[in-house]
Amino acid sequence: MPAPRFARFQEADNGDHWPGFVDALATLLLVIVFLLSIFVAGQFALSRALTGRDEQLAALNAQLAILADELALARDENAELDLRITGLESEITVLEDERDALTGALALANTQAQALNDELAAERELSEESRRALMLLNQQISVLRDQIATLNAALDAAEQRAEDAEAQVINLGERLNAALAERAAELAVYRSDFFGRLRAILENRTGVRIVGDRFVFETDVLFASGSAALSSEGRESLRPIADAIVQLTQEIPSDLDWVIRIDGHTDPVPIRTTYRSNWELSAARAISVVNALEGHGVPSRRLVAAGFGEHHPIAEGRTAEANARNRRIELKLTSR
Repeated sequence: MPAPRFARFQEADNGDHWPGFVDALATLLLVIVFLLSIFVAGQFALSRALTGRDEQLAALNAQLAILADELALARDENAELDLRITGLESEITVLEDERDALTGALALANTQAQALNDELAAERELSEESRRALMLLNQQISVLRDQIATLNAALDAAEQRAEDAEAQVINLGERLNAALAERAAELAVYRSDFFGRLRAILENRTGVRIVGDRFVFETDVLFASGSAALSSEGRESLRPIADAIVQLTQEIPSDLDWVIRIDGHTDPVPIRTTYRSNWELSAARAISVVNALEGHGVPSRRLVAAGFGEHHPIAEGRTAEANARNRRIELKLTSR
């Protein structure tokens, strides 16, 4: 018996579940549709509200643009008024200056008018005594004029004497120039003779040449590289030159003021010895030659040493040959 009952219970249970599930789904669908309707209505209301705010914001922006234009116009008008005020102030300043000038001119005119009135009154009050005093003053002025005429005559005489003295000075200058030219010509004769002797002494030596009015010694035959100490060979090579200078000293008249100038020159290569520059090296080499000539009997007062560094080359370029030619000692007979 129990088994048939249980079977009937199962049959009854399977028939009742599906309608309830359908009702639940329908209810859930209605709720979802209701919620969607509320959401759509809310979105619509929010959209309308935002649209209204955008319209209000556009209206406010339009009002702001109008206010900005009005403010710009007001500023332009204010600037124009400031310019007009500035112009009026300038005109007022000019008018005040003109007024002050006119006031000063009026005061000056009044003062001058008062002074003229005073002078006129003084002239009217002149007495006979004043007229006599005026006559005496005129006489004194006449005497002064005569004295001035005398002084002018004396001045003219002094100017004439000055012109004569200037002419004498010019004449003396011309005579002095002529004497100097004569002395220079005389010195040129001795220079030519001196050059002839040195040419005969040095004609067979290498490293010595004549350039213009001077003898040129390449320093490589006199000094070691970068040194200002004469080599023994270089010192001996200067002996015949010193003998010629000593003989010249005995022949040239004592009233001719002459010297032998020794010029030192270097190449442009920077110095790397104890000397700080080529200036010092060139001067030291010239002084070494002077000392050597003194040692051979040449009077000191007839010698001059000069250093020129690398600034007066006789050969262009920086080749070894050009540098060797530019490293030199020059001897020149000249007036002091």
